This record gives sequence, C-alpha cells and structure tokens, in this order.
Amino acid sequence: MENICDWKNCKKIGKHKAPIEKDNSKRFRWLCIDHIKEFNKNWDYFSGMNENEIIQFIKSDMTWHRPTQSFGSTDNFFKILWNNILRDKEGIFSEPNSYKNKLNSNNFSEKDIQAFKILKLNIGAKWPIIKSKFKSLVKKFHPDMNSGNKEFENELKKITLAYSLLKEKYKEKNIDT
Repeated sequence: MENICDWKNCKKIGKHKAPIEKDNSKRFRWLCIDHIKEFNKNWDYFSGMNENEIIQFIKSDMTWHRPTQSFGSTDNFFKILWNNILRDKEGIFSEPNSYKNKLNSNNFSEKDIQAFKILKLNIGAKWPIIKSKFKSLVKKFHPDMNSGNKEFENELKKITLAYSLLKEKYKEKNIDT
C-alpha cells in the first residue's frame, strides 16, 4: 500500500517520513520528494523557543538530556559504591584467596592483594603494568562491547574499584602513578 503525500493538494506518492511534532514522538506524516525537501528547508526545531530555552536545550543535549551529578554529591552512585568498597560492604576484598601468604616487602593489605587478584596481576606489579591491564580489562568488559549485559557491567565495577584502590595505594606510597 502506497501513501499519498500529506501536503495540501498534492497527489504524488509519499515515500518520506516527516515528524508531526518536535517531541521525538513516533507520529509522522508521509511526503513526496519535492515536499520533504521543502519541509526540511523550513524545519526549525527551535521555533517558538526563547533564547534561554534554546540554551537550556543545548546544555541538556550535551548529556543526552539526562540529569548529571557532581562526584561530590552525596547520592552519586560511584561515590556511594566507592565508600561501600572502602568499608568492604560488598565483600569484594573479603573472599579467601591464594595470595594471602604472598605478602611482599611493600606491605600490601589484604584488600590490595585482592585488587591485584581482580586485575589478574602479580602482587606488587609496576604501575605502568597495572594501568595497561586496567585499560585492556575496561575494553573487554565495557557494557558497549557486551550489549549492555549486567554481568559484564558488574565485573567492570569490580575492576574499576580494584584499580582505584591500587591507584590510591601507589599514590600513598609515592610510587610513580
């Protein structure tokens, strides 16, 4: 079934979709090639908006129209997760591990040792090796690379927290980071 152009007094075949409203709704109309060109030439998404509304829209568009929070805000997801990890509420660093007896002269804590384990690194690895391993694991487990799979997302969170813990440890010990 072919659509007739929805332009006034036009009887051509309408093969091109044109939105009816600016709200990204699924509503559209069919236009022929001549009228879709005219429609596009005259289309102004910001018509009817004042300057402040346009500026707000553009600012909001920078974050895909989603609210953002500063890292310092009390309800920031990563800040809550980080604080819980430091208190080990998630139990990530409390699992029994085979590294327990491998403490070296750097006096890494059990949490540090568990972080090395999560990153699949030798205890006391040099910072450039840790950084390189972290980057490769982020690429491997990133949700965009795994169709948004929650298991990969949770693994990425553990990897990020382990990396952050080691980064703080290396800064604290004044080891090159």
